[in-house]
Amino acid sequence: MSNSTAPDEEGRRPPRVVALGGGHGLHASLSALRRVTTDVTAIVTVADDGGSSGRLREELGVLPPGDLRMALAALCGDDEWGHTWSEVIQHRFRSEGDLHGHAVGNLLIVALWELLGDSVAGLDWVGQLLGAHGRVLPMSSVPLDIAAEVAGIDPLRPEETTVVRGQVACASTSGRVRSISLIPEEPPASPQAVKAVREADWVVFGPGSWFTSVLPHLLVPELADALVSTRAQRMVTLNLSPQRGETDHFRPETYLEVLHEHAPKLGVDVVLADRGTVDDVEPLTSVVRRLGGRLELDDLNRGDGTPRHDPERLAAALERILTE
Repeated sequence: MSNSTAPDEEGRRPPRVVALGGGHGLHASLSALRRVTTDVTAIVTVADDGGSSGRLREELGVLPPGDLRMALAALCGDDEWGHTWSEVIQHRFRSEGDLHGHAVGNLLIVALWELLGDSVAGLDWVGQLLGAHGRVLPMSSVPLDIAAEVAGIDPLRPEETTVVRGQVACASTSGRVRSISLIPEEPPASPQAVKAVREADWVVFGPGSWFTSVLPHLLVPELADALVSTRAQRMVTLNLSPQRGETDHFRPETYLEVLHEHAPKLGVDVVLADRGTVDDVEPLTSVVRRLGGRLELDDLNRGDGTPRHDPERLAAALERILTE
């Protein structure tokens, strides 16, 4: 599947954007980006080991399809076709049997993988069926596990560290995640993902689960090299609130400090943050400048008391930044 890159009436090509992440954070980013450009590619983490994805991964040895499915659903259009197919692939069976909890989209994706023997081709076919406004690619060509170094699991030993393995375990830990690594180490990147990063105009990190959805991309050597050396501008969209377990007590600047620790050669051009979540702008501005970028503040949340990005507000902010 190829994205539309036709120029507009004034002869300008739409910005070519690559979005990195997984789960609900990437879904929010893609829901906004598809309103801004017709050329968006999602590169998705493949370390999920829970729920329907974990079961299919364990039974069939495939990439976990859940985050890939959510990215495809986010790229569905706002017309009846898009709404319908988005609901279909997100639908989960409810039963007393083996199908309980499986998402329709997960089964569809895995079926195409078995028929075609090619994970990228399978995702492209699903994208065509859905009329997706963009392309979805796996971060790596093999399923991965995340190992996290966690401090303070035992409250009586707050500085003692423990290695926790698995995305679900890392995301739900009661301790403080200090760093992550991938198993296997130095996994192969998806060649299409590397190509997309090298050809992009913009690369967008976040929002999302910082340690289990955003940072893993920087631990795949070929992909990390592309992210460091690409001519694209790099933007970080910060989360609206800390995530229990993974990022408890994080301040806005902490996300950037952790990003720099995991990828010290990575420069950042723009950091986008919700105005209401930054109570002290000076420390955040200082870190952004150290990374070589500028800070953009906007009203991005839904305004309903939940820490979720509003697609229309996020789209407006992204359009202003990406097209200025």
